[in-house]
Amino acid sequence: ITLTREEVFYVHRGRHPVLMWIKTGFKKDGAITGMHFRSWLDGGAYGSYGVASTFYTGALQTVTYKIPVYKFEGARVFTNKPPCGPKRGHGTPQPRFAMECQIDKAAEQLGLDPADMRRQNLAEPFVKTANHLTVTTIGLGECIDRVVEASGWREKRGHLPPGRGIGIACSSYLTGAGSAIYWNDMPHSGVVVRADRSGLVAVLCGATDIGQGSDSILAYLVAEVLGIEPKDIRVHPADTDLTPVDLGSYSSRVTLMAGNAVIQAAERLRAKIFEAVARKLEVTPDRLVAEDRRVFVDGDPDRGVSFAQAVVLGESMFGVLAFPGSYAPPKRAGKYKGGGVGPSPCYSYSACVVEVDVDRETGEVKPTEVWIAHDVGRALNPLLVEGQVEGSIYMGLGEVLMEEQIFRKGVHKIPSMLEYKSPTTLETPEIHTILVESDDPEGPFGAKEAGQGPLLPVIPAVANAVYEAVGVRIDETPITPEKVVKALEARRQGKAARVGPERLPVFTFPEPRLVESAFGQPAEGIAVRPFASAPHPALSPEGRGGGSAS
Repeated sequence: ITLTREEVFYVHRGRHPVLMWIKTGFKKDGAITGMHFRSWLDGGAYGSYGVASTFYTGALQTVTYKIPVYKFEGARVFTNKPPCGPKRGHGTPQPRFAMECQIDKAAEQLGLDPADMRRQNLAEPFVKTANHLTVTTIGLGECIDRVVEASGWREKRGHLPPGRGIGIACSSYLTGAGSAIYWNDMPHSGVVVRADRSGLVAVLCGATDIGQGSDSILAYLVAEVLGIEPKDIRVHPADTDLTPVDLGSYSSRVTLMAGNAVIQAAERLRAKIFEAVARKLEVTPDRLVAEDRRVFVDGDPDRGVSFAQAVVLGESMFGVLAFPGSYAPPKRAGKYKGGGVGPSPCYSYSACVVEVDVDRETGEVKPTEVWIAHDVGRALNPLLVEGQVEGSIYMGLGEVLMEEQIFRKGVHKIPSMLEYKSPTTLETPEIHTILVESDDPEGPFGAKEAGQGPLLPVIPAVANAVYEAVGVRIDETPITPEKVVKALEARRQGKAARVGPERLPVFTFPEPRLVESAFGQPAEGIAVRPFASAPHPALSPEGRGGGSAS
């Protein structure tokens, strides 16, 4: 189907416009005591993933900061507009914008540094949140420290010339949804790894590479386990006649879920190869290592065989060397309505500092430099990770400064790339990307997501920088020159120097369900790999793959 650009705006599902109301309790030292969060989503004319989108606007606040008591109410409203759906960050950039701007407002009232206030409220590692989400590793503290130092935050904040400002914001995001679309006990990801006599390895995987580089990552993981080169591996993705089922490329899940599955399959293959080589070399399998396309005795590299020879020995003993790997995340959903939205094997974290120039006459906002630190767990390919992070920044800058869908009488007012602006290279500032590694026990070799989370802090960081630059609050996006000029004019007239929502819908939420807070409870079942304890029938007990790379 070929669509015109205008048809794309009507048919494709963009991000939900969300109206939010937040009430947060703070102690004088800045510690958060509790939060009440309400959201209203403009869903358009159809349901799409609206239920999940609504719950996502309230799910992850407690994963970023310590919030002992939390209340969430949300509603998705049907309107006579094109339907909205999941987009990069699914349901989380909107509440992150609201929450991070509110934290800056609270820090100003309390006389605290916004960076320090965020750092003192960080969620704890390996504990549960108030809404029963399980946090594993959290590198957000290091992320904050790194961007504060790299940007010169303490020297610049409050000391920049008029019209120039610096802002900070933080975020967290899923590394794969912990609940499947269809709730059952089946794997979320499955692969088959097969070795042939030439020394090449085939990976059959149901996950689709949509540009994030997941095919390459799967090859790296297999190469690491088997001691061969990525170029020795052929990844065959998403062939429904041949590949095992995978739930899809969404929710930043492929590296963790398909990655854990492929590690398990490769470890099972390696175990059988080691058993065959050990018999030939008259040693036990636990004395062998696989490196540099060879299998040899640890500490005695000359005593071994090539990987291709090892495969021949394995086939001679066991037949065809093809082994499955499966992965399903731990079942950690809270036992309440909406508890299936938000759980994840682990969460990534980001901290972002943005410096902007604001023209007081025209209201134009120009980001001049961005510093972002992302807790990626382990960077399996740093170049790919940096590309994902910087792509998130580019998209975030477009959303906060330019991109907007406006309808009048059911007609899109700006339905072309001429009116609907996105950043070009000319509008993209200098970006400094910092990768923080927390080595998460749930991830393949410790890795967490990098494709969506870094977008979230960019939008509020720009808003906070604009406030520091010219002293006006723009509490809605995009932050256009017209809104900045309007807020500046209001301040000159002695009115509130703010542009944003001024009233809430006339809406009565149903009585909330009370659930006991799990805040501070120790995490359970970390690094438990479902299916890892159920080996393939061809495997002996010695050859069972553990599925854990950490």
